[in-house]
Amino acid sequence: MAISLSVVLLLAIVLVVLFRSNSIKGGPALVAILFGFFLASTGMAPSIQRFLNSIAETINGIKF
Repeated sequence: MAISLSVVLLLAIVLVVLFRSNSIKGGPALVAILFGFFLASTGMAPSIQRFLNSIAETINGIKF
């Protein structure tokens, strides 16, 4: 849950920055939000979640 919330917050911040810097307009931003919303309710959502979890675990396992 913590990883999911972090990703959502990070993507929301990126979307706001892109919107405020006029790199993305309101229409494409709305399409991106709706795409993510509807993608989350498909059968692909668990696969995407597993993929993102594996990336997070890999990054977490890197020792500096």
